[in-house]
Amino acid sequence: MDSDSETEMKLISLITQLMCINGFNKNEKTLMSPIDFVGSKSMFRSLCIQLISLVSSMDLDSQPKPESELMSLTTQLSSLFNSIDLDFQPTPLSELMSLTEKYFSLFNSKVSDQEPKLESEFMSLIYRMFSLVVSKNSMCKKLISLCPQVQVRLGKEEFQVIEQVSWSSNDKWLCLPLYWQKCWLAGEDATHFRCRGCNGRNHEEYDKAPLEVKHPLHPKHSLQLSLLNFSCTRECYCCDELLLSIFYYCSACDYSMNMACVEKPRVLSIDYPKWHEHTLALFPRKTSLTCSLCALTHSSCAFYICPPCDFVVHQRCINLPRVIRISRHLHRISFTPSFDQGDWFCGVCRRKINNDYGGYSCIKDGCSYAAHSKCATQSNVWDGKDLEGEPEEIEEEELEPFKTISDGIIQHFSHQHHHLRLDENMVRDYDDNKQCQACITPIYFGNFYSCMQCDFILHEECAKLSRKIHHPIHPHMLTLVGGHDGVIDATNPCPCPLLCTAGFFYECGKEGLCFKLHVSCVTISEPLFHESHTHPLFLTSKPGELRRCSVCKRSGHCSTTDTFNCIEECDFALCFGCATLPQKVRYKHDKHMLTLSYGTEPSTTSTTYWCEVCEEVLNPKERFYTCDEYCCLTIHINCMLGPDLYMKPGSSWIYRDRKVHVLPNNLHMSRPTCSDCGERCPHRIVLQSDDLMFCSTDCIPGMLA
Repeated sequence: MDSDSETEMKLISLITQLMCINGFNKNEKTLMSPIDFVGSKSMFRSLCIQLISLVSSMDLDSQPKPESELMSLTTQLSSLFNSIDLDFQPTPLSELMSLTEKYFSLFNSKVSDQEPKLESEFMSLIYRMFSLVVSKNSMCKKLISLCPQVQVRLGKEEFQVIEQVSWSSNDKWLCLPLYWQKCWLAGEDATHFRCRGCNGRNHEEYDKAPLEVKHPLHPKHSLQLSLLNFSCTRECYCCDELLLSIFYYCSACDYSMNMACVEKPRVLSIDYPKWHEHTLALFPRKTSLTCSLCALTHSSCAFYICPPCDFVVHQRCINLPRVIRISRHLHRISFTPSFDQGDWFCGVCRRKINNDYGGYSCIKDGCSYAAHSKCATQSNVWDGKDLEGEPEEIEEEELEPFKTISDGIIQHFSHQHHHLRLDENMVRDYDDNKQCQACITPIYFGNFYSCMQCDFILHEECAKLSRKIHHPIHPHMLTLVGGHDGVIDATNPCPCPLLCTAGFFYECGKEGLCFKLHVSCVTISEPLFHESHTHPLFLTSKPGELRRCSVCKRSGHCSTTDTFNCIEECDFALCFGCATLPQKVRYKHDKHMLTLSYGTEPSTTSTTYWCEVCEEVLNPKERFYTCDEYCCLTIHINCMLGPDLYMKPGSSWIYRDRKVHVLPNNLHMSRPTCSDCGERCPHRIVLQSDDLMFCSTDCIPGMLA
């Protein structure tokens, strides 16, 4: 291969990478996350610099030879570039770099109509090179242009048309593939694109998807090609998939279909002996009929029916599994077309089951567990595997967490090189430096095991934690792992909102899964009887449902959207963070236990509450710790526990490629000053990264961005 051909291939490769940097991302629900944004911007600059270096390094003194059009343009660009002293006239470099800002500005605002600007000879040559590479790109040639005319967003239940699509511009740079939004309908290659610069106006050479279609499932009105505003989405009417960022929509009926479903031939009748012995016919209207398999009357997808038998089935329910295992029950459950007489209640949502319709029941004799079809197959309950015909897994022999050596002395699996002795002294002095190595909380009260040769300590109940468990928020078996001595992966958080860098975790052993659960979160399960509410609470959240915690008044702050909910008419929800807060604690300057109070109405005497630790006014309507033994002592939760409860000195984790260490804070000596907030670090631990000190994880993002 001669040098010109090699240079041309390098050029095409660099330019193609620049064209494709904006995310040939099959998950087009959002354009780009903040992390992707930063990474892509850096990559864009890097590719620009490589392109400049390649052009400026070309040998113009070689013998003239027949040139391709691209190499001819490159030669012109190289000649122009090498004739400029960039130390005194860096305009071309800054012009090329300004493409970065122009490109990434599209992610923050709409592109407004503007008159085309005069451009330099340098930029004109760059644009001609880019356009030529695009015209020769076989993948780009096959794409179909999408030109949606309306923009919608999802309200509480329905889509709302918010405006006509007006993202168009006269700037030809904005019509390069850099700014295209690619879509996949099938296979590995993109099939459609939408130009964010002109919305298809300047791409007449491409085939265009129809702006309106008529579909046999919705013959009454035409469906318009629509653009989803940056918001939540919902399922397509015809399939189980979520609607992509561009789809067909009828605003009169709130009817929506993915483009792939519009293009598929409609199956008017099916034979499905798994559910019914007769041929089922497609019901071509959007209506509310009760599905025989799931007992729901929603009209969000198509129906197949057998009129003589009065059998009705949602298209989505046709693929319901026969035998499954869910996170909410120990045994397998199988589909049943109806239930025996009696009152049956769903083990997932805790609501009554209609006996005349289908659902799931336990396969074990004597077990009365049952669940609605839709509840049992939720993505946060079922792992998606149909176990019909699969042999049952052989239950592993239960491993005991410890061996009993003698009366009150054990050998725990997490500390096998030493023996632990049970301490039953109920009148011991409280020492807040003594922490359980499993849950990382102090030994406030009760029995505990302590090592006979070192300072290893476990609550008695933590020492008895099972080695393997099933938990309601995960469908697989979890294994107890003790004593994390290395660097914690902070990108795999526990369901509670606190970063857990120490202690015992339950982890999923399935390949490719990184689920873990701190033991503090395992100790709470359903039904949860909690002091913050009068009724029992259950994990009834649906996938993606984001409920506001009734105690801390926050939502979305935990790594899981599951909350403990009241099934009465209270609309009460409790997040994992609030559910795991200790109800009783000890304070070193009070001999009594402190109880978590959930706020009181201010008395008529206008009593002022003060925090014993920070000596600031405490809001009596908010939660706080108080002594019930007439000591009149009150303490803020944060002052009592600190903002990072499940950390201990010696642990560490990685934050944005920077290692963060947890260090003890000697409160009796000079306390370090936080590098972010500038305050003295008041808590039992401080965090350090290189030469920076932080009082809590809340202060880290501002300094380690």
